[in-house]
Amino acid sequence: MNAQPKLLQWPSLAKDVEPIALWDAIALARAAKGTANSDFAVSGVEIDSRDVQPGDLFFALKGETTDGHRFIEMAMEKGASAVVVDRDCDRPHLRVSDTTEALERLGAASRDRTKARIVGVTGSVGKTGVKEAIFAALDRSSRGKAHRSVKSYNNHVGVPLSLARMPARSRYGVFEMGMNHAGEIAALTRQVRPHVAVITTIAPAHIEMLGSEEAIADAKAEIFEGVEPGGAAIIPADSPHYERLRKAAERCGVKVVSFGKADHASVRLLDVVKGMDGGSLVTVDMGDRRVCYTVAMPGAHWVANSLAVMATVREVGADLGAAGLALAEMAGLAGRGARMEIAAKGGSALLIDESYNANPASMAATLEQLGKESATRRIAVLGAMKELGSHGPGFHAGLAEPLAAAGVDYAVLVGEEMAALAGELGKPAAGALGKATPFAHCETVAQAVEAVRSFGLEGGDAVLVKGSNSVGLAKLVAVLAGKED
Repeated sequence: MNAQPKLLQWPSLAKDVEPIALWDAIALARAAKGTANSDFAVSGVEIDSRDVQPGDLFFALKGETTDGHRFIEMAMEKGASAVVVDRDCDRPHLRVSDTTEALERLGAASRDRTKARIVGVTGSVGKTGVKEAIFAALDRSSRGKAHRSVKSYNNHVGVPLSLARMPARSRYGVFEMGMNHAGEIAALTRQVRPHVAVITTIAPAHIEMLGSEEAIADAKAEIFEGVEPGGAAIIPADSPHYERLRKAAERCGVKVVSFGKADHASVRLLDVVKGMDGGSLVTVDMGDRRVCYTVAMPGAHWVANSLAVMATVREVGADLGAAGLALAEMAGLAGRGARMEIAAKGGSALLIDESYNANPASMAATLEQLGKESATRRIAVLGAMKELGSHGPGFHAGLAEPLAAAGVDYAVLVGEEMAALAGELGKPAAGALGKATPFAHCETVAQAVEAVRSFGLEGGDAVLVKGSNSVGLAKLVAVLAGKED
């Protein structure tokens, strides 16, 4: 019997008409309102010529100090299939009137064509980690058909870029949104149009620009303005700004789902047991069921993060069991909790890399976790916290208490803003039970490296490195890890 007629009659599925290539020239020209000079297809989208991979579409964006058109040849040499330009070009290209506007249009077209359930994530602390955890849960649930924004691509360029990279066959998309000023998230959420909007927490990050935590809460709550009809807002039940966030969501007609310890929490923490490996065994009440799972990442803040993850997974209709497995396997991200063993005198020491970001809330949380580490000695390398404005000296000085409570044996303070904390630690009888915390105050990362070396790391030590990214403590991490001299 000839099987060909049977194959021709095989039922077609909706996904069969979805493109396999990320974008082809015809779709790009239609979406970005440009003209293609040849027939091509691309497998990725990139704006930094240094990061181009074979098959990528390179956008030659023009910034304040540089013009991406200067790097077209570099992009092509690295394997780009085509470029997006605003001028004549003898390479495979899409010509548009404005490359930045073209990227925004492509992001919008990607959002329009997808049938994926979309999650938007913001918050003062933990948004990148929560975004990654939600992605891991949904990717496992969908067997590799989830997409997310990478790194911290969460601004007016990063969001449309991340949207443009989303394959048409994705089942889930997870996008981070950041801000420095009021109104920024409103613009981003209208591009992302999430089905579920997550706010991790509210803390005095960017308070220099916004003036108060209430204003920060209002700026973060802008994410609800873009939520699709019938969507949900995932908000922290234990936050002092809970009612403010709840009312903002309800004004937008969005269902409220809260997480935390509070009795009114939709996803309520019932019990936490510390695991053998430093993680936590968590039990939560989700209203219609109780769920028990393991969180590999240590710390009470990650227990709270996991509640937001589970709430999100349920709201998009994904597998809670797969989410639990993903949380049990998730490792720390570079600069955001990565843990590694490094060489030390007489053995090895634990290095905790939190060098990417810092604000008063995250500093307190990570110092608390440092105090719980099984270590011979605890060393904290703390970089300045940026964008605190006139509140900065008070917030920096306020770190003396969590340092003392964590039992830190030596602190290295980096940056001029840390002068307030140095002054606090230098007071007579500063610290727990009148015991002062020994410290060094350094102006530069190079000086901090020497301070750590002079102190001398020993086997069994635990070293926390945390500060705002602009301080540059990633360099110190690389040196301690033996990756740089």
